[in-house]
Amino acid sequence: MGNCCSDEAGGRAAVGGTGLGLNPNAPNDAVDRFLKSRGYNGLFSQIELSYSAADLRDRDVLSKSDPMLVVYTKGRDGVLEELSRTEVVLNSLNPTWISKHTIIYQFEIVQTLVFHLYDVDTQFHNVEVKMLKLDEQQFLGEATCALSEVVTKSNRSLTLDLVHREESNRSNRMRNHGKLTVHAEECISSKTTTEMILRCSDLEYKDLFSKSDPFLIISKEAESGIPIPVCKTEVIKNDLKPTWKPVYLNSQQVGSKDTPLVIECFNFNSNGKHDLIGKIQKSIADLEKLHSSGHGENLFLPTLVGHDYHNKILKSQLFVDTFSQSIQHTFLDYLTGGCELNFMVAIDFTASNGNPRLPDSLHYIDPTGRPNAYQRAIIEVGEVLQFYDSDKRFPAWGFGARPIDGPVSHCFNLNGSSHNCEVEGIQGIMMAYTSALLNVSLAGPTLFGPVISNAALIASQSLANGGRKYFVLLIITDGVVTDLQETKDALVKASDLPLSILIVGVGGADFKEMEILDADKGERLESSTGRVASRDIVQFVPFRDVQSGEISVVQALLAELPTQFLTYMRTRNIKPIHPIP
Repeated sequence: MGNCCSDEAGGRAAVGGTGLGLNPNAPNDAVDRFLKSRGYNGLFSQIELSYSAADLRDRDVLSKSDPMLVVYTKGRDGVLEELSRTEVVLNSLNPTWISKHTIIYQFEIVQTLVFHLYDVDTQFHNVEVKMLKLDEQQFLGEATCALSEVVTKSNRSLTLDLVHREESNRSNRMRNHGKLTVHAEECISSKTTTEMILRCSDLEYKDLFSKSDPFLIISKEAESGIPIPVCKTEVIKNDLKPTWKPVYLNSQQVGSKDTPLVIECFNFNSNGKHDLIGKIQKSIADLEKLHSSGHGENLFLPTLVGHDYHNKILKSQLFVDTFSQSIQHTFLDYLTGGCELNFMVAIDFTASNGNPRLPDSLHYIDPTGRPNAYQRAIIEVGEVLQFYDSDKRFPAWGFGARPIDGPVSHCFNLNGSSHNCEVEGIQGIMMAYTSALLNVSLAGPTLFGPVISNAALIASQSLANGGRKYFVLLIITDGVVTDLQETKDALVKASDLPLSILIVGVGGADFKEMEILDADKGERLESSTGRVASRDIVQFVPFRDVQSGEISVVQALLAELPTQFLTYMRTRNIKPIHPIP
């Protein structure tokens, strides 16, 4: 095996399909890879797009139009990048194109798609579509949408009106140029996952002064005959009859149930030169039969006899103690199955932000329109999450300020209302924020507990009413939290709810203490009563200027949400209402 596990600290850990959910406090490469292989992280979901159109305008005199669709992505700078072209459908005003296009779905950014439709002139029908000069074809219309608008539809289909910008500009009204339907399918061959608990007996001693430290590596054979490792169990110290944590294998990793798998048992050595104890070759179907029989299978060890290797049958045996198969639903399955993400925001109005009327204030509203750090964080998170919320009404609060003629409030409605905390859309948040700056006096201290408790109350009420919503609270702050223990108590209590909390630090403060709230290092938060959080629901990042071409820290933060969402759904056995088969 060379040095595939030579790092002793990390080398003993399970990788690639084991240990799912058994030790939630520790980082687990196996869980991470397992979730990513199932499309559980937005960065790794492949989407296949297909297209059809209806009621196109007829531009040909003696026949119907011959339409071709060109698909683009639109960057934040407005530049179009061509992704693909369909084939030309002859004589049709209602074409369904056969050509499909695969795109990587990224939850954490807005992926804008632009579609241009052309009538291809007869003289170019024998030219490959990729060689066609678009300015020589007749433009039929265009449409645009965000990819997230398509994948969140219950049938994953979105119908768009085709418009002709130049004609619309001349007539000052939009003419009907037909409709374009975009359909999305997640590219996952199978969602079936096999779970097994594997055990060995009578393993040989490989260490001089102690028992062996065994672990398993499961590989599939490539067509070339070379084994490709797909998962490794954890190392069990000093044990000749080990039982490993559950192994999870999906069809994307191993292929069909009849694909031959090689299961090798090694003795772990910290120098990376692990001793092969024995091996067997079995398919998933064979392992299922082995479980049903209740018997073990003898390992063998390739042994050199003369110039040839012979398989020496060992006393050591492999047992399959448990075997089960289940369907693992993806993040997109939940979206199309009726689940929504609901965005909430809380803004720090403490005096440490500086006088909003002065340019050095973090709350300064630049008359040139350049957004401050608070506005940028709202836009970057809100423009992504808005597509996953059907009514686009967002709770918005402020904290650490004194409303006119009132005491300091650590959770006040941003819109100034005494009873309603919701605003309409991202623009509504921006307007309420600007208005609040004119109507409150910045004060302090920095308390998170009240806004977290308010967000948790909304999440718990939704849960009690049978709502299928997952809430995301964005807290934007310029300083270290003052009520640390009260905040911990609120977070521990909220960890059982459908809620994630993103904390973005703005300005130049030292946010090191804030990392205590983010349990990424493996230590779960503990309340004042000794209760430990059931899961990590907090992510914290300091906001910084992003260089050209870099991914925003806020976007990186959002990339974690699909996995947090799925952790909540899976641990509570919540399934999509109408899962896509």
